[in-house]
Amino acid sequence: MRKRLLSLIGAGLLVAAAALVPASPAMAAPTFKVPFPCNQTWSGQTRTNHSPAYAIDFNRTDDLGDPVVASAPGTVDVVTNLGDTSYGKYVRINHGNGYTTYYAHLNSSNVSVGQSVGYGRVIGYVGTTGGSSGPHLHYEQRLNGNDIQVRFNGTLALYWGTKNYTSDNGCGSTTGSGTVNTSGTPLTVRSGPGTGYTAVDTVADGTRVTIYCQTTGTTVTGTYGTSNIWDRIGSGRYIADAYVYTGHDGFIPNVPRC
Repeated sequence: MRKRLLSLIGAGLLVAAAALVPASPAMAAPTFKVPFPCNQTWSGQTRTNHSPAYAIDFNRTDDLGDPVVASAPGTVDVVTNLGDTSYGKYVRINHGNGYTTYYAHLNSSNVSVGQSVGYGRVIGYVGTTGGSSGPHLHYEQRLNGNDIQVRFNGTLALYWGTKNYTSDNGCGSTTGSGTVNTSGTPLTVRSGPGTGYTAVDTVADGTRVTIYCQTTGTTVTGTYGTSNIWDRIGSGRYIADAYVYTGHDGFIPNVPRC
């Protein structure tokens, strides 16, 4: 009886000791940002009948093919296509400590499994694949496989309803640069990506320019061949990429599309 009593007392002390041991602190979440290029504004919708419940659907006018960027640094661990059901074409990024993000219904992806990505890195383009009734981005944040309420820069997204979100993702870190080469002639700066847009300025031959984003427009033949790529060098200021030496044949890696 005495041995049994001592055993019970010992067990009670072990339980008490266990109760006094503090739980391991939860690992801090990454600083997630809006999954679109710097300064873009998107309408994000949450609703109680969404699957999973805490996902956000992002839209803006004529968004089919718009770039989607990584919302935090991590490693791409899923790039797949579920066909005409569910997420369709989607990308998943593993951010460590159990945190992942999902980017679904993509028109196409721009990364591969095992690739490291940072803020502002284009990972794919808005589409309407899978079980989608129109172009949009289905976005999720998960912890240990479970969907969690989305936060951007630590601030909780709106639940439930629709809200506009302006991105600061990659601001100042995803720009490119190039040198204008026109053999002496000033290069025309236009208000949009094409020769049909209004001429608003010129850039001297040899000028080093900052490229904030790139897009397609009128095809132009210039110093570096024929190209339909146009570079935005400021608000409402576009120049033909065919006259700009960027060190890349085509779009500059990591620079978003306008």
